[in-house]
Amino acid sequence: MLHRGHQSTDGAGGGELTVPMAWLYAEYIADELLRTGDLMPPTSFEFRAGRDALALTIFLSDTDGELPGIRVVTQLETWLSLTAYDQPWQSWVTERMSQLAAEAAQLEGPDPDLELASAAWRWLEETELLAPDLNAVPGGAAAGEDEGPKVWTPAWQLGLPLGHLAIHLF
Repeated sequence: MLHRGHQSTDGAGGGELTVPMAWLYAEYIADELLRTGDLMPPTSFEFRAGRDALALTIFLSDTDGELPGIRVVTQLETWLSLTAYDQPWQSWVTERMSQLAAEAAQLEGPDPDLELASAAWRWLEETELLAPDLNAVPGGAAAGEDEGPKVWTPAWQLGLPLGHLAIHLF
């Protein structure tokens, strides 16, 4: 059964290949936004964190299952508000992932979009990246990127502001 933005590579019938178009499209949009902003080298873990956080935001904000048909410019404000500093993004992601998992459980077969989104979310939660400890800068003075204390930070906490900034720069 095809669902949630999936496309088949062959006609109707059993055994068809289901392509996770909604996730791949969300990841493509996130990648393009980050590359346009030129904030990090595309080969860095920070870039991956930003891409995955932004792709999750894009994918999970698509409540109508119309992601492949949307126009990016019309969604930028929504994505900005979801990735803003004062928003409970982590709990929103967890809630939306649970909702989608419940919907997928009622459908026949696995949801490849949700599987890829879940893998990205696991990576963002379980991976820690070494980053400047902004709370430990002595006297509040700004330190260079390679100076000052560093702390291990969950990847999503680095990727989310990076994605948010990329949207602003777009």
